[in-house]
Amino acid sequence: MKTERKILFTFILNLAFSLFEFVGGIFTGSIAIISDAIHDMGDATSIGVSFFLEKKSKRRPDKKYTYGYARFSVLGSLITTLVLILGSSIVVYNAIDRIITPIVIKSDLMIIFAVVGVCVNLFATILTHKGESLNQKAVNLHMLEDVLGWGVVLIGSIIMRLTGFTLLDSIMSIIIAVFIFVMAIKNLKQTLQIFLEKVPDGICLNEIEKHLCKLTDVIEVHHVHVWSMDGENNYATMHVVTDSDAQIIKEKIREELKEFNINHVTLEFEKTGEDCKDKSCTGCLTQSISHNHLHHHH
Repeated sequence: MKTERKILFTFILNLAFSLFEFVGGIFTGSIAIISDAIHDMGDATSIGVSFFLEKKSKRRPDKKYTYGYARFSVLGSLITTLVLILGSSIVVYNAIDRIITPIVIKSDLMIIFAVVGVCVNLFATILTHKGESLNQKAVNLHMLEDVLGWGVVLIGSIIMRLTGFTLLDSIMSIIIAVFIFVMAIKNLKQTLQIFLEKVPDGICLNEIEKHLCKLTDVIEVHHVHVWSMDGENNYATMHVVTDSDAQIIKEKIREELKEFNINHVTLEFEKTGEDCKDKSCTGCLTQSISHNHLHHHH
């Protein structure tokens, strides 16, 4: 099943289930279930947005979006993550309020709702598990914390049934919310790094320069820029100093960069002694010296 279809299915499932939860929360008097319902409603909304943006992200580049629409998927991830952070904050607030003013909780009904909750969300989590895009990973994170949330509610409702310790309902809500919050912040950091065009994780510019400067006829590499469009597709631009045939070197560089998961490369070639127009360029001077040194040995 394609990514966007999985997201659409998860959206429908989540929306229907959050309505079921609201009813369950009111009937049982459980803040953990009501909080989860608020949270799921937010989930469903953001997953709906994700579906629209994931679909849009698959569009080919055009005159308006020359790099394509891949960033729309990342935008979906950002919205979903922010909803998660807001949702978990509301849950904590409600849980603390319930600790101050406790009410009677029907733990029998709560157990039934929790069993259904675990089953439904586990199915959705398995469905979205193999997430390629950051967006689908954010949706999968929603589903995963829903399973964990319901697991905690199930265990808690059984303990409440046996001990009558209803305060546990609020404590569980806070634990679930804090877990969601921490995971969402991690996801947010990853998403923002893409928007801020940070060099993708696992890619070292010094390594790239070192590799390319070892190629025959490459005298120097500078003005190297590497970024990611969506956490999957990496792009690079650079200036290459050479006195040889640019066509042959071009192919060698593209092959070399594939090892770094960079598949979209724009190269500018310069001759030895040519003045680079960009004064902020920094070259791999040490590498080029050692490279030339190697040539003398041969």
